Amino acid sequence: MSKDNPAVKDFTEKDWQKIVKKHKEANFLQSPNYGKMNEILGEKVIIEGFDGVGHALMIVRDAKRGKYLEIPCGPLIDWGDKEVVKKAFAKISEIAKQEKCVFVRVRPQLTRSKDNMDKLKALGLVESPMHLAAEHTVIVDLTSSEDDLLAKMRRQTRYEVRRADKLGVTVTHDNSEEIFEEFHKVQAETAKRQGFVPPSLKTLMAEREAFGDDATIYIAKSAEGEKIAYGLVIRGADEGDYYEAASTPLNRKLPGAYALLWQAMKDLKQDGYKRFNLWGIAPPGQPNHRYAGVTTFKTGFGGEVVEYVPAHDLVISKVGYLKDLVVEKARKKRRHL
Repeated sequence: MSKDNPAVKDFTEKDWQKIVKKHKEANFLQSPNYGKMNEILGEKVIIEGFDGVGHALMIVRDAKRGKYLEIPCGPLIDWGDKEVVKKAFAKISEIAKQEKCVFVRVRPQLTRSKDNMDKLKALGLVESPMHLAAEHTVIVDLTSSEDDLLAKMRRQTRYEVRRADKLGVTVTHDNSEEIFEEFHKVQAETAKRQGFVPPSLKTLMAEREAFGDDATIYIAKSAEGEKIAYGLVIRGADEGDYYEAASTPLNRKLPGAYALLWQAMKDLKQDGYKRFNLWGIAPPGQPNHRYAGVTTFKTGFGGEVVEYVPAHDLVISKVGYLKDLVVEKARKKRRHL
């Protein structure tokens, strides 16, 4: 590995903070902790520094239909510098070939626009059949005062936040092994009701081990101490992310999820984080999308609806990629993505 391409164990928090200063759009998916998490799960992680002018944390995904290289919320580069972008993707392509990958899947931190879509097309990238890392989301600006945050909420959301307080709903947070196991069980039940595929307990435990105190589960409880809602919040760079959620049937009667998000917002703000990414809403005009049910809930918190460029693929092996395309299009339809 080159001097600018350290192993994950050599990619320190100090290195990460230097990257975050240059790339304010960065989030935890390009962090040392995320690299460690994937290594715990047995994945190969590669870090490239692009001669000191960018950063990409890449994971070699060993799928049954062939290996591919994944770069979630990256690469972090100056997309306005054509030469930097060109050199970065030449290096990424070289690494993918060395790893015998069928394709590279990227989802940069670029908002969707014709100009940004054209930049990806000019690199020879094609739009992916699958999403990667919350392409449609709501981001709350935490630099406002608490009063302003409340004022920006939808009236009904503000009402539910205040109603939760009147009903004695309390919110705590914990990152013990026991609470992660509890969260896994409740999320599995939630997934059956709502029709999504939850992460495995192994993945959740890897997140807990790798992120430590930066991964915590919020729990909303009724005045009687009954569990209502859960939320896994992961912190990284200037951002907190509402990464996973679960609820009990009691959440239909009590505003536990509203209280939970409001408490998480206040905690992140107090600890100096600048934004809260609510992580995943349905694209416009897709009422059957699996996130359709949570879209109204999340948009009620007054954040900015952000649409990033969709995931794109850099094809390395045309034959292998065509096989993968068939499988992923079928999966997308089956999962209502």
